[in-house]
Amino acid sequence: MTDNVKRFMAAERALRSAAPHQLPATVREVLCGQYGAESVDLLLVDYGATVLQPVSAMAGPSRTLPVHASAAGRSFGAQEPVVARGEDGRTHVHLPVTVRGDRLGVLSVTLAPGARPEADLAELAAVAQVLGHEVVVAERDTDIYQRARRKERLTLAAEMQWQLLPARSCAGPQYALGAQLEPAYAVFGDNFDWSVSADHLLLYVTNGMGEGIEASLLTNLGINALRNARRAGIPIADQAALADQAVYAQYRGEAYLSVLLVDLELDTGRVQIIDAGSPRMLRLRDGTVTTIGLEAQLPLGMFEETDYVAQDYQMQPGDRLLFVSDGVHTVPAPGGEPYGDHTLARAITATRLLPAADVPAAVLRELQGYRDRPEPDDDALVVCLDWFGRQPTP
Repeated sequence: MTDNVKRFMAAERALRSAAPHQLPATVREVLCGQYGAESVDLLLVDYGATVLQPVSAMAGPSRTLPVHASAAGRSFGAQEPVVARGEDGRTHVHLPVTVRGDRLGVLSVTLAPGARPEADLAELAAVAQVLGHEVVVAERDTDIYQRARRKERLTLAAEMQWQLLPARSCAGPQYALGAQLEPAYAVFGDNFDWSVSADHLLLYVTNGMGEGIEASLLTNLGINALRNARRAGIPIADQAALADQAVYAQYRGEAYLSVLLVDLELDTGRVQIIDAGSPRMLRLRDGTVTTIGLEAQLPLGMFEETDYVAQDYQMQPGDRLLFVSDGVHTVPAPGGEPYGDHTLARAITATRLLPAADVPAAVLRELQGYRDRPEPDDDALVVCLDWFGRQPTP
């Protein structure tokens, strides 16, 4: 066993045995003691995906960095290590902290003047990956990582919505998925959920009526009813029917939940879809954006014992699907034209080279410039799904 392997294994053991709130201090001790680092910062991306913020328990100097105008931000966006040389001769290494496609943030390491990080770059990246997995586990027992993700206070409704989400991105050999909610710190009823198995990806895109706590409570009920049905292993038509009954039993038709249910067979690209409300689906194929017309069915909870029927749709390798809430496609410009008529298609085309995880935030930035008022009337949700096709068995 080489010295480098022993060093990495010791680092891994230290992170796995650290107390949940001590992970930032532990990774600093490991990298300073074994890798010659002078300082170490764990930076997590905020809910709005605009800045990388330090975890407060991290020892040493810390700072907030923009995602779109910093070396750490380049590492976060490209999902690759970025090495920058400072004017003082020090070397700054920025390493993505990502777990199964979910982009958490960046580990920034400052090395002493004269250091040559190239030999240790792969090992440092592996340490950052282990750290990411440990942060996900540690979040069950401490709030320090949740606090680091917010640059301002969340409304209670937004707190409920973000806690309901699975993640903002995930990826596998056949697919990549990304999503973003806005306004991130005051979101109301829009939400998304997904689950991946060996052969299927199930996705829900929801839009609960109302505002504030009422909208969040409705969405929480609907999402958990869908999860309960999904975890029973039943088809999406039955999932929709059972969730419809749960929402109707609580609200008796006075409140309802718009939802798009998607069941993607990962090897074949066969999709079953139920359009129960307002979310829209668009496809980018060979550089052309097409709105996919779906059979409109009743939102969940509008009437008692509604039956739902899944439609079939076939994806092709390289297809990109975009799902948007009505807070995106119905937003008017000063001239009155809804964003979803033509401008949304141009935004999707302009982001075609971005990975799925980056597309939703980019589309929402375009929307912000298009809107005829600084503050939105409704929350907005964009979900991006790429399907790469069946991958060869190694």
